[in-house]
Amino acid sequence: MHRCNRLSKFVVGIVAVVAVRSALWGQTGQAPLPDIHELMREVQEHQKKLDQVRENYTYTSYQVVQDVDGNGQVKKTESTEYEDFFVNGHVIERKVKFNDKPLDEGAQRKETERVTKLVEKAEKTPRDKPLEGPSISVSRLLDIMDVRNERRELYRGDPTIVFDFVGRKDAKTHGFAEDASKKLQGTLWINEADRQVAHLEVSFIENFRMVGGLVATVQKGSNFRFDQAKVNGEIWLPTGAEGTMQARVLLLKNFRQHFRERCYDYQRFKVEAHPEKETKIGVERR
Repeated sequence: MHRCNRLSKFVVGIVAVVAVRSALWGQTGQAPLPDIHELMREVQEHQKKLDQVRENYTYTSYQVVQDVDGNGQVKKTESTEYEDFFVNGHVIERKVKFNDKPLDEGAQRKETERVTKLVEKAEKTPRDKPLEGPSISVSRLLDIMDVRNERRELYRGDPTIVFDFVGRKDAKTHGFAEDASKKLQGTLWINEADRQVAHLEVSFIENFRMVGGLVATVQKGSNFRFDQAKVNGEIWLPTGAEGTMQARVLLLKNFRQHFRERCYDYQRFKVEAHPEKETKIGVERR
């Protein structure tokens, strides 16, 4: 799975669970803010109910990755187009184009083999467990991050409940996911009516050493943004992401990348059954 979905899923999961630390009430305008603990419980429960609906959808994800030098000049650009779909609550990506050209026969065969194995793994992996990437327990997250500054804002014309989160520097951590969690800070926008994540911004507030600093160190200031929107009036799906990653590899080489993702061409699988006729399966483009 590509970096945007891995990182966004990891960070959104962190924020959703960490929110239970806060039981504060605020006042904005005429209505009191909801209890953040209850709000995030509703977000998680609502998402579980929509998992079955998500599996009726597929969409296109177009991703661009640029290598950038120390002066901010782009040295190299690569683009990849994927077809995204859901299996047992897990997002699966099938590569269909590279640098705007369809995959050749050999690459298509390898991609089919990869996706087939990933689908089989997804079918056996519980919905609440990560398919790929780092994971962390709820109890550990509660000790690592804090939530603060709850408020209301309009986001794309809709009322949202917003709060900031930050890793606790004094938290004792073990392993990649725990260590990374306390190096992050960010802000989360929750659509108030639908109880869905509308927007996320997160950044590293300190350098983060991977594998003891022998392989790479993610540098302070590396950041990520993620957006979702309502599709067909029934389901929230990703609309895009953007971020900048700065790292030092093998203590020698500086590594800088800017990446962005655009999601579009949402299709809903439609099943039509008629008495004494064949059942037809098609898609509705949105």
